[in-house]
Amino acid sequence: MMKRFVLVAAGLLAAGYAGAADRVELTTRVSGVVAEVRVKPGERVGKGRVLLRLDTTVLQARLDEAAAESMRAEADAADAARELGRARELYERTVSSTTELDAAVLRDARAKATLAAAQARHAVAKKDLADAELRAPFAGVVQAVPGQPGTVVSADCQPKTLVILGAGRP
Repeated sequence: MMKRFVLVAAGLLAAGYAGAADRVELTTRVSGVVAEVRVKPGERVGKGRVLLRLDTTVLQARLDEAAAESMRAEADAADAARELGRARELYERTVSSTTELDAAVLRDARAKATLAAAQARHAVAKKDLADAELRAPFAGVVQAVPGQPGTVVSADCQPKTLVILGAGRP
């Protein structure tokens, strides 16, 4: 529920409606441990500036794993497509049965589905890694930095506020 308010407030501030909210509490979309804080209270920041970073060790490992899974799924899909081509050729020459062709069609469809799922997991892992950096959603002044190196962030429940950004003065 709080996330919705934060996003609406950030949008209003970014659009120039500073009166809509004096400050916005920011956190990351992903869980992790704060590795580096790059701002101090009272500091002016531009839109898009990195405010802090989470440790990316686990997120990078998940991305690497997803990339490997995607590569394996691509190879399996290519193999299934070749097998389907051979099965169709043999079926057309009346050397194999419809059962063998149907099995090749099914294997090809499953390989394509597995590839699509692997590519989706890869995209999510890539986005999670990018979201390990907390960026300013609008230009403003850092009002407070409750998150410090070592702070554990659990994005699943009620995420801890890491940076408070305001549109006006500190």
